[in-house]
Amino acid sequence: MDSTPKITPWSWLMIAMLGLTWGGTFLVIELALSGGMPPFWLAASRITFAALLMCIVWGVLGFPLFAEPVSGKNWCNLLIISALSSAVPFTLLAWGQQYVSSGFAGVSMAAVALIVLPLAHFALPGERMTPRKVAGFLVGFVGVVILIGAQAFQSSGAALETPGRLACVGAAACYAVGSIMLRRLPKAHPIGLTTLPLLIGAGIILPTAWLVEGPPTLPSSQTLAVVAFLGLVPTAAANCLRVVVVRSAGPVFMTLVNYQVPVWSVLLGSLFLGEALPSALLLAMSLILSGVALSQYGALKRLFSR
Repeated sequence: MDSTPKITPWSWLMIAMLGLTWGGTFLVIELALSGGMPPFWLAASRITFAALLMCIVWGVLGFPLFAEPVSGKNWCNLLIISALSSAVPFTLLAWGQQYVSSGFAGVSMAAVALIVLPLAHFALPGERMTPRKVAGFLVGFVGVVILIGAQAFQSSGAALETPGRLACVGAAACYAVGSIMLRRLPKAHPIGLTTLPLLIGAGIILPTAWLVEGPPTLPSSQTLAVVAFLGLVPTAAANCLRVVVVRSAGPVFMTLVNYQVPVWSVLLGSLFLGEALPSALLLAMSLILSGVALSQYGALKRLFSR
């Protein structure tokens, strides 16, 4: 795999699409939960639906994966990536969010960028830290904290709040490590790299959901439609885009999505649910955009000099 990230106009378009898609996912999850779908079975259902759907596409293409024979170490790494990309973080978040404020969970996901930055510096030759990059990601993170507001670090008062917070941070670390490892894999087909982790993730989370929440109950047809949408758009399609972005533009560039998600979540919540917009929205968005501009100055310069 070429160690130099290739950031193109398509890269910017893909992370914009991912930000909008994952930012709107919270609305859809709320619909599924209010329809009686428990959190672990919701995660298991969307991953399993996405895995089956992508398996059909993968099969039509002839099950392509690695471009050439690879070592057992690479297969082992792929298994670890599969667990870190969906099943483990989904499970950690589903458990942790029972005991922490939603604001803390949101900040934890935004922190993925800050975890990826030092990891990529040591693990990926083309992703070295610079003072400008660090400043940009810090400014963007402050913007996310301001956007979320006072509940960002507010205590929930739950007895298991500390383990819950550790679970949320652990989920963020899973996404970060998984992205770094995904970038380091040899040349491979993006559909295969999307499908296999989803299949392995489904194999992990299905028994987990059964152990934690017992056998599933049949939800209403409306809830099933919502779960199907979650599996198709923010899980299957978005994960395919994620693989393409990480493999081409790199995991550091991919983390710009984590700063977009809370912005889209707030804007869409206001538009569709009538939720009040935070008073500091403009300040937060200014900081987030400034952070993106700082951290990706070179890529933006190339984009607008075409």
